[in-house]
Amino acid sequence: MLTLLRRRAVSSVVPLLVVVLGVFFLARLTGDPANLYLPLSATPEMRAEFAARNGLDDPLISQFGDYLGQVAHLDFGESLRTAQPAGEAVLRAFPATLQLAGWTMLLAIVGAVVIGSLAAYRPDSATDRIASFLSSTAASVPDFWIAIMGVLVFAVTLGWLPTSGTSGAAAWVLPVATLLIRPFGVLVQVVRGAMVSALSAPYVKVARAKGASEPRVVFGHALRNAAAPALTVAGDLAVGLVNGAVVVETIFGWPGIGKLMIDSVLQRDFAVLQAAVLLTALAIFALNILVDLCHALVDPRVRQRAAA
Repeated sequence: MLTLLRRRAVSSVVPLLVVVLGVFFLARLTGDPANLYLPLSATPEMRAEFAARNGLDDPLISQFGDYLGQVAHLDFGESLRTAQPAGEAVLRAFPATLQLAGWTMLLAIVGAVVIGSLAAYRPDSATDRIASFLSSTAASVPDFWIAIMGVLVFAVTLGWLPTSGTSGAAAWVLPVATLLIRPFGVLVQVVRGAMVSALSAPYVKVARAKGASEPRVVFGHALRNAAAPALTVAGDLAVGLVNGAVVVETIFGWPGIGKLMIDSVLQRDFAVLQAAVLLTALAIFALNILVDLCHALVDPRVRQRAAA
């Protein structure tokens, strides 16, 4: 396990550096911050003073070198808009995204395990066909369309739910439902396919021959062996939720890392944008490593390959 952890950590260093490099230079393509933070009548001297005060008058390579030195000391610079540490702004926003993604994945996994197992228990039955049709449809619908239709129907037309905010359980319904539908559809298909194979395996037949109850056969034997592929897909979907939260948080005004990124791009707040992308990348790499470790725990073959 330690060997696997070390290998995954080392292999994540280069992609992380690429992310840092890319976001630093691409952020500068959004334009000169002075055009937003200075009046239209600003003189060249005022622009030069603004650039010098915020370290924007040096060559980009020099700015990038200074930025790497700051990051090495956990200093992400200051926000151009608020003059507060960029790292603090990101850390305030990130828990909202983690809560949204966490509840979404928890509901998606529990629902997919139940529905997928029921569908696989009797293949080609009415339950199986209905579950397959609905899960295929859910896996194909884009998040932004679900979000827009949810606001139109449940917030604007019916007035049942708020369009934004985080106060009260009602404010969570539309964001969670929007992020939930696609992962739920994908996981139902994965669980159903893995359970069909597991339920026809010889060890299941042996368990039934020994008199094991059907719930024990399904959830104690088959589901445990079908968990490996479902766990891998769930990890990929969880990573996608962190990325997909950008659209959902913007539509619903959710105060998370996604909305902070969009606001930082529009405000050309380079320090906050760089800190947000870097922290998100670190979270994604950490999540991928956690998924690999969990996969190794449920599949001995992975542990054997890691130890080789």
